[in-house]
Amino acid sequence: MNHIFTTRDYAHHVAGDGSASGSMIDRVSPGSGRLVARFAQGTAEDAAAAIAQARDAFDNGPWPNKTGMERAAVLRRWADLIEENLERLARIEVDEVGKPIRQARGDLGNVVSLTHFAAGLAMQVHGETYSNLGPHKAGWIHREPVGVVGMIIPWNFPALIFAQKVPFALAAGCTVVVKPSEFTSGTALELARLGTEAGIPEGVLSVVTGYGDPVGETLVKSPDVDFVSFTGSTAIGRRILANSAETLKRVSLELGGKSANIVFADADLEDAIDGSLYGIFYNQGECCCSATRLLVDEKIADDFVARLVARAKSLKLGDIHADDSDVGAMISDKHFDKVCSYLSKGKAEGAIVLLGGEAAKQDAGLFVQPTIFDHVTSDMTIFREEIFGPVLSIIRFKDQDEAVRLANDTIYGLASTIWTKNFDTAHQITPKLRSGSVWINTTIDGSPQMPFGGYKASGFGREMGQAGLDEFTNIKTVFAHLGKRQPYYAAKG
Repeated sequence: MNHIFTTRDYAHHVAGDGSASGSMIDRVSPGSGRLVARFAQGTAEDAAAAIAQARDAFDNGPWPNKTGMERAAVLRRWADLIEENLERLARIEVDEVGKPIRQARGDLGNVVSLTHFAAGLAMQVHGETYSNLGPHKAGWIHREPVGVVGMIIPWNFPALIFAQKVPFALAAGCTVVVKPSEFTSGTALELARLGTEAGIPEGVLSVVTGYGDPVGETLVKSPDVDFVSFTGSTAIGRRILANSAETLKRVSLELGGKSANIVFADADLEDAIDGSLYGIFYNQGECCCSATRLLVDEKIADDFVARLVARAKSLKLGDIHADDSDVGAMISDKHFDKVCSYLSKGKAEGAIVLLGGEAAKQDAGLFVQPTIFDHVTSDMTIFREEIFGPVLSIIRFKDQDEAVRLANDTIYGLASTIWTKNFDTAHQITPKLRSGSVWINTTIDGSPQMPFGGYKASGFGREMGQAGLDEFTNIKTVFAHLGKRQPYYAAKG
């Protein structure tokens, strides 16, 4: 299917006309070098106006007071509309992110599933009742929407991470202001427009485009924002946490990663080879939970690595709109240069290049060759730092204890992968791995029911699952005395 390039012009998605101050951000596709979109360059005033609408919609509007069934009905209509527009949304994602089309279609399919799941949760928000506190006492625990939520969405999965956050907050009864990446704002705006069509009231869901400073900063610092949900780099996460202290607002941070992919000698090696390639080259390595460190049992390492490299050579790079493309482009010139700098560092520090190791600019696209380094050691930069590109580091281990030690030898703790047919092995090491997710005989996998989030410098808070809805709620304790109260200070005289 040939793709027809058109340039899309966007204003903010806010109640009213959504007009911007006049300045626009040009988005050039990293996969083609073509101008594909223009986004309004939001100001602090634009963000403040959207926050004020969200505050009013929460304090005075109908959305928080709707029944769970009513909110669920709107979310289900929204999911259906997203599904009807899936191909168009996927094409927008490809243009702006630079990922292959089949991966974008998968992302949008998951957006539909997540929105349907959140609709189901909307009907099940409940508290607890304690009726065994004594004949004159009763207690209730209410779960209430947290209020106005500011959301900052990254560029690598703009539609998917939008759906991991926004439908869950709306299901809880919150109002939301979204700041998408200035690189990839198109799907956030399109999804919000479909939400309005589905029946989300004005002011309940706004999208303000632009740069982190001032739009994101305004969301984090505003006293009218009750909660901030952020996905992005650990460095920016630390800054958000510091800025949130001014108003003592709650935050949820899903940050960087340096995930370990552990292959034991008894694994199904064909599965482990395919999974290891998927774990690092999916979404061109621009994935916080990418399995960037491949730990291989030394008893099988030489054969496994040879087979892995042979398979990797068949991966197709470029032409992101082609159905058979495997690896896409880097998001920007700056990020392209950063990834290439790690290729140089790996070579300089003594890692052995088995595949790639070079830039592969094609047709004005920002492509980096799928790269595999072998004989990496734990003191090398490519072992320790998040690269966020199609770069795999291979480390050999002697036994289970060394595998766990190497896996945990990082400041991050987002995800780990284990390949073994011995369930005892998987069961024994899973609690030893300091990561928020552990995949066994699969990788970068999951379901809307399963929460996702990290340990250590990978952040805190959870998305998806019941925990993903609970993030957007407050707990209120109500304690009542029934009948005449026994006086503590009895009347005297």
